[in-house]
Amino acid sequence: MRWVMLCLVAGMNTAMAQTDWKLNTDKGGIKIYTSLLSDSKVKAVKVSCNVQSTLSQFITLLLDVKSAPEWVYHTKSAVLVKQVSPSELYYYSEVNLPWPIQNRDFVAHLTVTQHPVTKVVTVDGPAVGGMVPVKTGIVRIENSMGKWVITPLVNGYLSVIYTLHVDPGGSLPAWLVNMFATEGPYKIFENLQQQLLKPAYKGVKLAYIKE
Repeated sequence: MRWVMLCLVAGMNTAMAQTDWKLNTDKGGIKIYTSLLSDSKVKAVKVSCNVQSTLSQFITLLLDVKSAPEWVYHTKSAVLVKQVSPSELYYYSEVNLPWPIQNRDFVAHLTVTQHPVTKVVTVDGPAVGGMVPVKTGIVRIENSMGKWVITPLVNGYLSVIYTLHVDPGGSLPAWLVNMFATEGPYKIFENLQQQLLKPAYKGVKLAYIKE
């Protein structure tokens, strides 16, 4: 099963890299692109933004699962399921959606890697099966691929590129999902920049990250 998951993730990463992105939103320094993948009716999303932060601060925020409801759009709850290492974890999250749409939930596997020369950090976060039982009245998201690519710039800034493709499952039509494809990512990046200013992330230094 793990081999199958790795093949699916690798295939999705290749498809995302080869996607023909079209600029949808350019506001407040946040650029959002969308594209249709060849094997899905739901649009993939790419967000590009420069953020004032250190690599350690930014990664600490991404791995701070309990804080997700404070800045990740429509997140009702987020709970750590398993901490594999300082740079790898599994977490469960429920997404709050307006009535009469059923809430969604998922289990994500976050892994952090850094290129030893360029210092570029990649955070992969595919949805994975199992680990948390399916809950009555909540639709489980089984197909989701998210990736953060964080590149250090000069003067204390980072270039952040976030790509996401989610099949929300259930009976939601693709055209409806696509109508709101950019709203969530834009709100996330707006909130993220404010979240980084909180004392919990100031002066953080991760032992496995080279600044």
